[in-house]
Amino acid sequence: MYEIARHRLESVYKRCSENPLQGRMVGVEKECLRVGPDGTLSTLAHPIELGSALTHASITTDFSEALLEIVTPPYEKLGDTLKHLSDVQNFVYSKLPEGELLWATSMPCGLKLDCDVPIGRYGTSNIGRMKNIYRRGLGLRYGRKMQAIAGVHYNYSYPDTFWNILAEVEGESALSSEFVTAQYFALARNILRFGWLVPYLFGASPAVCGTFFGGKQPPDVMKKHAHNTYYEPYATSLRMGDIGYQNNRDDATTVNASYNSVDEYVGFLKSAINTPAEQYEKLGLFDADGEYQQLNTHLLQIENEHYSSIRPKQITEPMEMPALAMERRGVRYVELRSLDVNAYDPLGINEEQCRFLESFMLFCMLCESPPMDAKEQMQCKQNLVSVAHRGRDPDHTLQRGSETISLRQWGSEILDNVGELCDLLDVQGQPKVYCNSLSQQLHKIHDPSKTPSGVMLQELVDNDEDFFTFGIRKSKEHQDAAKVLAHEKQQAFEKSVAESIAKQAKIEASDTISFEEFLQNYQAQLS
Repeated sequence: MYEIARHRLESVYKRCSENPLQGRMVGVEKECLRVGPDGTLSTLAHPIELGSALTHASITTDFSEALLEIVTPPYEKLGDTLKHLSDVQNFVYSKLPEGELLWATSMPCGLKLDCDVPIGRYGTSNIGRMKNIYRRGLGLRYGRKMQAIAGVHYNYSYPDTFWNILAEVEGESALSSEFVTAQYFALARNILRFGWLVPYLFGASPAVCGTFFGGKQPPDVMKKHAHNTYYEPYATSLRMGDIGYQNNRDDATTVNASYNSVDEYVGFLKSAINTPAEQYEKLGLFDADGEYQQLNTHLLQIENEHYSSIRPKQITEPMEMPALAMERRGVRYVELRSLDVNAYDPLGINEEQCRFLESFMLFCMLCESPPMDAKEQMQCKQNLVSVAHRGRDPDHTLQRGSETISLRQWGSEILDNVGELCDLLDVQGQPKVYCNSLSQQLHKIHDPSKTPSGVMLQELVDNDEDFFTFGIRKSKEHQDAAKVLAHEKQQAFEKSVAESIAKQAKIEASDTISFEEFLQNYQAQLS
């Protein structure tokens, strides 16, 4: 099934006088926890010096007031994306409360109770209240500590030039949004099939602080190291495993989305948002004080509650539901969500990772991608979770249809074929950035100790330090690496902060209906 990928890409290149991927867009979203000098989660509100979390384009919060999220716009040049991420992070460092750090890893420390995690607040406007109540619902349904796990999202879209040529190669009479959308869904299906490679190659959460379990006994498979650190010997990404939020939905309330077409995918989201769930009805729509504690009592409150390692996305109009935006205008880009925060890079992600992800995602898009049934989708999920927990075991095997295959063999097959695409992606006469990145990943396939998770566990042993001490040390290293922005850039960020605060105030002043009517109008879009 792999040969078709190179054939399709070669056919595209033959019809193009220059790089057909010129104009592709890359964006990054990095989550990171604010912690105090002692490494415990900050209890302070999102700093007003960073602007409004509701309206600032680059600095917001995810689930918690303490879970900062830095968002870059999409850029054509990867260097510009990473530069923007770096600039925003440097600005953030300049505005953090005294003694605070940005936690360097995905897994948090110092969380004894769920209430230790403060839920994000977005002001008094209707949309601000909706964002807060949605997060209250997440905490109610899955626990707040699950939501305090940080990750990095990699956003990617292909240029019209590429789509036009690929449509010609595929015999389409003209380019259409339906064709583009179908190709993005083909990419998504293959990410589900082959995406276990991402936590294997880049997983950086093989250990966790014992406080994460809140006084409960950690799973039996975990071993203890140093003071209050628990790990799994062959784990790559506990964030993507059974203790992570995304895999906490294996009960009667879970229905898998279909990625076979936009109609099936959107149909699933609509159905889940509209389907009552007895488990959530028992929790109640309101708390004891009569305040909303979830947006509804259905399988999903909104689309974002459905977790997947890959999300097809469309840019929404104001107050437009994401599912309806995709139904109306197709897929605009994809969001890869399975990356841990890279503790060995101050930005949490680096160019080598991004180059490989680009070539890997292109392989997934161009490779044969037949429809998936529920059985195959469950097998893919099981492969992902097994790699998260046991991926560095030299003898680890995965299921590929009816075949049992070693991770090393399957990974080598995939990377060999990705390598053929890298040969085409690298520009002649310039550094072979794609091939060089691939070479680093091949080393990890043949030697699990070279993976970030392997390096981290070995470092804990060599330094005889616990996960908490490791996290503090790396966080301080990253803060020390922060640079002072040029005066003009610092002033530009200061201006964006003021503008975001003014924009939030304007939104709050413009509300003319009650929150109940606002929520009813929003939910009525589906009917």
